[in-house]
Amino acid sequence: MNYVVRRAPVLETLRLRGLDFQLYRWAGTDPDPIVLLHGWGDTGETWQFVVDALPQHRTLIAFDARGFGRTQWPEDGYWFPDYLADLDALLAAIAPDRRVRLVGHSMGGNVTLMYAGVRPERVRQLVSLEGFGLARTEPDQAPLRYREWLDEIGGGTAFARYDDFAQFEKVLTRRNPRTPASHIRFIAQSWARRHEDGVVDLRADPRHKRTNPVLYQREQAEACWQRITAPVLYVVGDASDMARRMSGEMSPDRLQAIFRDVRTVTVAGAGHMMHHEQPAAVAELIETFFR
Repeated sequence: MNYVVRRAPVLETLRLRGLDFQLYRWAGTDPDPIVLLHGWGDTGETWQFVVDALPQHRTLIAFDARGFGRTQWPEDGYWFPDYLADLDALLAAIAPDRRVRLVGHSMGGNVTLMYAGVRPERVRQLVSLEGFGLARTEPDQAPLRYREWLDEIGGGTAFARYDDFAQFEKVLTRRNPRTPASHIRFIAQSWARRHEDGVVDLRADPRHKRTNPVLYQREQAEACWQRITAPVLYVVGDASDMARRMSGEMSPDRLQAIFRDVRTVTVAGAGHMMHHEQPAAVAELIETFFR
């Protein structure tokens, strides 16, 4: 059974910072758009499940991040600050005179939080679906990181290839057992493409798999988070492995010490990919928070 789309997006190509970005626009009567940012390996298109569960008056815009989905691949690789600059350029193009509402999942959640601290005057409210930052690092991790990065630069990186979409869907189902089968099929078609020989691979630049040689500095991220003036909603899946791994950074006291206005809610029966698994519950939390 295939997923039935209730609100089909208008597809647009927008040139930002020298790259062609794929945009998905669900137009409503609300003039203030909600901007949706996907996580690593995902696409803006798979916000469809959440969009279909939100009120139709909402105007929503999603996009494929650089090197993912149908957005162009840059020549010089991937660095986290570029995601902030891409979002900044997007908002200048679609909402130059408005404070916006942001929703981000995982990597996209981290982008929204960093951006809201760097440009607090541009963000009205934001929702982070398990955008927790990364684990703390120590300086003595640097030599191995640089060595791994050099090896990958020299040897290259690659994503898996599949015999057909059926095989890819089986892999997605095994990794995401709580996601409905109809959603799995939709996600597979969004994430992957079929070549003339029938082989299926991801619509993603394999350079995304390179080890980051620059150690994550959580203290710097938290310094940015402390400058956020917009209300923040943190959403956690009660069955999320990532949430368990990051639980030490997510205690209520810790969050209250960092953010000026934050609340945390949990989605029952959801793992890290909650917007695929429980989109109606996620949509209800978003709508209640923004309303």
